[in-house]
Amino acid sequence: MEKTWLKHYPAGVVQHIDAGQYSSLVQLLDESFKKYRDRTAYRFMRKSIGYATVDDQSRAFAAYLQSQGFVKGDRVAVMMPNVPQYPVALAGILRAGCVLVNVNPLYTPRELEHQLKDSGAKGIVILENFAATLQQVASAVPTKKVIVASMGDMLGFPMSLIVNYVVRNVKKMVPAWDLPGHVTFKDAVAQGRNGTLRPPTVGPDDIAVLQYTGGTTGVSKGAVLLHRNLVANTLQSEAWYQPALKKVPAGEQVVAVCALPIYHIFGFTASVMLGMRTGNCNVLIPNPRDLPAVFKELKGIKFHSFPAVNTLFGAMANHPQFNTVDWSHLVISVGGGMAVQSATAKLWLEKTGCPIVEGYGLSETSPTVSCNPVDSTAYSGDIGFPLPDTDIRLLDDDGNEVPVGTPGELAVKGPQVMAGYWQRPDETAKVMTADGFFRTGDIATVDANGHFKIVDRKKDMILVSGFNVYPNEVEDVVTQMPGILECAAVGIPDAKAGEAVKLVIVRSNPAITEADVKAYCETNMTGYKRPKVVEFRTDLPKTPVGKILRRELRDKV
Repeated sequence: MEKTWLKHYPAGVVQHIDAGQYSSLVQLLDESFKKYRDRTAYRFMRKSIGYATVDDQSRAFAAYLQSQGFVKGDRVAVMMPNVPQYPVALAGILRAGCVLVNVNPLYTPRELEHQLKDSGAKGIVILENFAATLQQVASAVPTKKVIVASMGDMLGFPMSLIVNYVVRNVKKMVPAWDLPGHVTFKDAVAQGRNGTLRPPTVGPDDIAVLQYTGGTTGVSKGAVLLHRNLVANTLQSEAWYQPALKKVPAGEQVVAVCALPIYHIFGFTASVMLGMRTGNCNVLIPNPRDLPAVFKELKGIKFHSFPAVNTLFGAMANHPQFNTVDWSHLVISVGGGMAVQSATAKLWLEKTGCPIVEGYGLSETSPTVSCNPVDSTAYSGDIGFPLPDTDIRLLDDDGNEVPVGTPGELAVKGPQVMAGYWQRPDETAKVMTADGFFRTGDIATVDANGHFKIVDRKKDMILVSGFNVYPNEVEDVVTQMPGILECAAVGIPDAKAGEAVKLVIVRSNPAITEADVKAYCETNMTGYKRPKVVEFRTDLPKTPVGKILRRELRDKV
């Protein structure tokens, strides 16, 4: 299709980026460390950590890895929440020429074993809180070099001792563990300072990150993200954000809330890499589910950027401590990872004055594919325009492009698209077209102006008497009903219609009944879209990032 969206780009947003200006993420990081050396890179538990500190410690960590026999291309896993050791480790891993394997710290032993075996990770950097999980699979995985971090490592004396004591002995957050031969993170950095870093030659087609997919549609696979993929998406995001960031007063450092987990590709690129590129200060939130702690961390500080998922936006906006934070400097709220619901967007805009700008992306696309203009004044309900140098087609089951206004599978081509799935050429072949488009598995429509809208995932679609029902639509309608906090729509077997809609609801008003919900749906949805079964629960199953696991709800049916 014609790239009609280019005619509607916001003023000041370029149509092309020069991804070739950096040979690798390492070159981009080196430039940022030099350029912003005197700035604060991260805030963690109220302590400021400078670019100079991250630079110096990551160089030492890279030298340590090399001293332990790690060579270019070796995989090193990182299993930590948002703590300052994470950016130090990731920069060190890349500087040593190794490949970063992002690992969800909430993985079960089974999930961790799969990822370490599949990636062939030679080493792992892990927070002690999760070391017991690694202990259970240590003998079965190829990961023999273990570096264990503690929550307070980078907080300085005496704060580090206090935090570690509280985490271990008061909050009991560190189960007993035993990993013979491990080294502490602090000792690894100290040893590295006594060595010499020998920077390897890292090019655009070298692998930077293995980013494992959430596995919500099958076995978790490693998306191979090259240095050029991540450089490109960092620069694409920087270009797209310009209209909003220009609202920050000249000379004032942009402060971003990093509540998205860094191990997730949204947080990795949108918070860490973009932040490094533009000299931001990222406020690290280790556990966004602990809302009182989040509000405590944000209280009294000025921040400008808040990328998050719908569930976090909603939970915060509905929390009684919301007004303890100063939201007046917020210029950009980016929603991704899952569909932003209109009720959440409306409440967020009312409370902050800053609309949620919804974007779209995947692990396989580094992640951002498209985004609404960041100078938008209201929530649109769609995923906006493709980013610079990004092409989107909507395809039917035979791979043919569908007409404007017709739903089709969203396929994307651009410099941010992965090289393939790690050691799975068969799986790669299933998702890549002959002309280089990645088939996302998401169903979308596009209007004449180039606005794209996701209607749902192919496999989540419910077929009722031959009619397609898209769960996102049902959920978006129902969450606008007063007293509904969140919900999920799934298909259940039905003798007459083949499938029927089941709605699983979390209420904010316990007085709401099934009859109330069905009456609301009767008013707002055509017959085949209405739920046949309504179930109330206290919570919904979700990934650690906050995506609702519809598959889990279907499996229970």
